[in-house]
Amino acid sequence: MQDVRLRTGAATLLSLVAFYNIQGAVAASIWWLIFTPNFHLIQKNRLILPSVAMIGVFSVLLEVTGGEGISYFFRMMVVILISAWLLSGQKKGDFLHLGCWLFGSRTGFELGMLAEMALQNLTTLVSDFDRIRAAERMKGVRSGIRSIVPIGRVLVHSTILRAEDTAELLAIRGYVRGGTFVCAFTHGRGDYIAAFFALCVSVIAIIPVSAFFILS
Repeated sequence: MQDVRLRTGAATLLSLVAFYNIQGAVAASIWWLIFTPNFHLIQKNRLILPSVAMIGVFSVLLEVTGGEGISYFFRMMVVILISAWLLSGQKKGDFLHLGCWLFGSRTGFELGMLAEMALQNLTTLVSDFDRIRAAERMKGVRSGIRSIVPIGRVLVHSTILRAEDTAELLAIRGYVRGGTFVCAFTHGRGDYIAAFFALCVSVIAIIPVSAFFILS
């Protein structure tokens, strides 16, 4: 999907219905297989597998303590895949366009700018982590549990410094609130088709199967 409005709306709707119940998660996963690059997306995004592994740990603990761990794992896995698809198609300025279109040039501008800055920080964090891992390999340092705390400390410290620099830059330039921004959106051929079937998935998740068929 090229239109950020349809892409964000579909991702939000599919994530909600996938987490709502197993029926919605199955329908959302089928939609993901048909309308996204699916498994090519997993190969490109290195955050998917660690996220799934972390959810797997929580699911095992939930299952052991008597909860529905298997159901939780499947539903959260579908949510992660949909979120990865949303971020994979994101371009610079998309959330700024979306924020101003939804909430206007004041509140929308601020929310869009915050979202853009958050995505930029996420990309920078991944790049910093790659550089740290490369430095460890060059020095012959083994990556393990002991290295997680120092690496996390460095990443958090660098993120705080960048946030301070950004805030100082905005203050120097006299930014107070809001801004002037002209929204522009592009559409792909299959955008409306994919959005329509995302809406159908939500209907399938909410309405019971017995509502579609006469069951004796």
